[in-house]
Formats: sequence, C-alpha cells, structure tokens
Amino acid sequence: MQRITDAFAKAKAENRGAFVAYFTMGFPSLEESERAVDDMIAQGADIIELGVPFSDPFADGGVIRSAAYEALKNGTTLNDVLAAAKRLRTKHPETAFVLFSYYNPLFSMGLKAFAEAAAASGIDAVLSVDLPLEERGELLDVLRPHGVSYIPLVAPNTPVERIKDCEAGLENSFLYVITVKGTTGTRTELPADLASRLDALRSVARLPVAAGFGISTRAHAEEVSRHADGFVVGTALVKCLAEGRPPCLV
Repeated sequence: MQRITDAFAKAKAENRGAFVAYFTMGFPSLEESERAVDDMIAQGADIIELGVPFSDPFADGGVIRSAAYEALKNGTTLNDVLAAAKRLRTKHPETAFVLFSYYNPLFSMGLKAFAEAAAASGIDAVLSVDLPLEERGELLDVLRPHGVSYIPLVAPNTPVERIKDCEAGLENSFLYVITVKGTTGTRTELPADLASRLDALRSVARLPVAAGFGISTRAHAEEVSRHADGFVVGTALVKCLAEGRPPCLV
C-alpha cells in the first residue's frame, strides 16, 4: 500500500496541501483520542499521526507534554496505541497512519517485534523524534521487510545539501520540515524566512514536503501550503481536547 504517497497525490490534484493531524493517543482517554481521530478524518485529514505518550517528551511544548503525562497516568502504552491503530485501520482503510514516538518505547519493545506489530496494526510509517539520521538504519532494516516506511525530520538548520541523505531509501514517506527552533506549540506568526526555506527544500526533494510545529490556524495552513506539499497540526488539536472541545482547524 502507498497510502502516504496517495494522500499527497490526492491533495495535489485538488490544488491544496495535505492535512497531517497529530493526536496524543490516550488523552483525554484512549477512547476519546480514537473518536478525535475519527472526527478529523471526517473533517478531511489526509494523514493521521498517532502519538505514543512518553515520559520525557523534550521536543514537545506544554500542551502536548501535559497530554502525554495524562495519557501515561491513564496507563496508555505502545501496545495500546498499536491496538487503537488496528481498530482505526479497520474503520478507515484508505487513511494513512503514522506512528509518532520517541525511540525508547520502540527499542524497549524490541525492534523486530515492534516492526511486526506495527505492520499488523496497519501503520504506514514510523516517525521517531530523537533518532539521528546516522543511526536510523537499525530501525529501517526491520521496518522495510514489513512494508512500513519511515518519516525523517528536517530541522531548521538542516542544510539543503543534506536532504538527499534524509530521504535516501525511503518510499511512501514525506519530509517533516520543522518550521521553528524549539518545541512544538502554537505560534501567532510563522518565521519570516519559512517560505523561502520551503521553496529551497522542495526544489531538491524527491519526497513530498510537509511543514509542522507552530501551525495552528487555517490561515497558517494556507500560507504553508503555497510553499509545501502539506502541513502538520498537533498542538492546536490536542488543546481542543484539553478544553473539552471537538478538534478542528480554525
């Protein structure tokens, strides 16, 4: 299956950016996070990132960090997220699902066991926040035989010349371009140089380019989509759940 590739192709054909939506699974509860995923797919999300709660989410801002802690208090584990993914896959056979995690939970499960479980749960690709480019081989080696891809992160200071290394050997994937230095979280304005950076990355990238971190409004999404193939929204959606509201991009 090429669900991620197909999602970007569909968005391009409709002259829009692909909408990638992130949720911390297990927050406010596992059942509520699954319903939130259902809601976002109904609202047109093309790709869903299923966040695995972790005890030290150093790349995340306060909203997602608090959600992760609450999910852990609820007892949510990697196995629970994979089980949720399997249920969601049954309901949404054409939607692309990315498992978003820090490396420790994957490594602790055992990489081969994790790869098998991810494939069986209908996961299309894995994003490991803290896995350096030079060290991702051990994970890629076990994912590939099961048809599961990998999503590379591109930091604000990543040279354009390094993009070929970031996307080397990857299919059914996209480049997740971090828009700002620092942690996740909503921003009132996007960086002034973001458009030119996205244009530069897109000019050399083989994979689709999606930008995330700080995108919290429909206006942000539209602005980014003029220079990228897609956009990622996380904090704004998780914040809706924290406030007892249905998730939506306003």
